[in-house]
Amino acid sequence: MTLPQATLGSWSPPVFLSLAVVAVSLVYLRGWRHLHLASPQVMAPWRAVSFILGLFSIWVAIASPLAALDEQLLTIHMLQHLLLMTIAPALVLLGAPVMPLMHGLPRRFVRSILGPLFRSTPMQRLGRLFSQPAFCWIAAAAALVGWHIPAAFTLALRSESWHVLEHASFLCAGFLFWWPVVQPWPSVPVWSRWSLLLYLFLATLPCDILSGFLVFSDRVVYPVYFSALHRFGMSVLEDQQRAGALMWTCITIAYLVPAAILTTQLLGPVRTHRNEVPDRHQDSAGSQPITQL
Repeated sequence: MTLPQATLGSWSPPVFLSLAVVAVSLVYLRGWRHLHLASPQVMAPWRAVSFILGLFSIWVAIASPLAALDEQLLTIHMLQHLLLMTIAPALVLLGAPVMPLMHGLPRRFVRSILGPLFRSTPMQRLGRLFSQPAFCWIAAAAALVGWHIPAAFTLALRSESWHVLEHASFLCAGFLFWWPVVQPWPSVPVWSRWSLLLYLFLATLPCDILSGFLVFSDRVVYPVYFSALHRFGMSVLEDQQRAGALMWTCITIAYLVPAAILTTQLLGPVRTHRNEVPDRHQDSAGSQPITQL
């Protein structure tokens, strides 16, 4: 039996995470259906599809057979990072998740717990901090660069607790990074939309430097992968080069697409109105109607 077959044979899906993904999906779909009936143009079906695909991407990165191979191939590990930090957060935020989740939860829970929590001073301060594009950019860059330092990378591979922290860091940093770009409800623009083009461009720089180093380096950056030498039909250095090329390509496309969409919107005709969704939890959660992006 080959190493990949043996690794996949020992894989078993984490029950808690799988159930959590299903539960969140059902709550979201329940709230989305209510909002879609009230305002089909704002809560269009593509938003629900995007949210579910985002959750599925998280499950694929952490709980699928793909996760069983991350200690054997750097390319697989890099794909995990891309799913958690780049793909999944963007898809989830495009689903405008806050309002559907609020409508999907029991009304009493929203009124008695979530409403006071969101109106509390500490949460308001955190919200203002986390909505600052400069903070979001720094957090994403720090997570990307920090966890790819060889010592930190090796620690995460050898310790399950640090591995979980690494995944959580990438996911949280991804949500922070995409929040100013997607601007889902209740996001309020802090910078002009034109400045977000610079935001996206600057975000490619640490990715380009890291991926370029992995592609063109003549030495193995992460020696921990020497244990998988020749077991996948490639050397450790070849695996490293493929991982760097994967990161370079995916990040370029992932940032170029929203930049092109944003440019098209900015150069197009100005919209004179926005569609709004009635908010049955507005009084309890202190929120305003969700608006279409």
